[in-house]
Amino acid sequence: MNEYTFDEIVAKNGTGGGDSFTVKITDEMMKHFLSLTGDTNPMHTSAEYAAENGFPAPIVYGLLTTSFYSTLAGVYLPGKYCLLQEVSAQFVKPVFVGDVLTVSGRVAEIQETFRRIIIKARITNQDGKTVNRATITAGVLK
Repeated sequence: MNEYTFDEIVAKNGTGGGDSFTVKITDEMMKHFLSLTGDTNPMHTSAEYAAENGFPAPIVYGLLTTSFYSTLAGVYLPGKYCLLQEVSAQFVKPVFVGDVLTVSGRVAEIQETFRRIIIKARITNQDGKTVNRATITAGVLK
């Protein structure tokens, strides 16, 4: 876990500094998300329904994919001193079980008055295609 303080982000990273990690989407993740949310929409749970609607397999829950922005901010950028304030995300392409995602973000803006940073983030799949984009606002406690 990174422990960037606000002053370190300003001094060392400035705008443009960033980080990333990868994660493979599994059936287990889908089952846990279903259990937590109760979202039984067949687009996420039925191979037959997905096929009838033109998809090769059930689509991974969009908010499961987007939840990795919490990891990006809370573990990587800024890490331990993060106070997540806002995430605005766009779903660009579907994600499927087995996809390997790279979650990346860079500091796009530093707001010294409020001690927060604006992170431009995106998630790409194993083919390098963007599947999700976001703007993250994070306060930095120290």
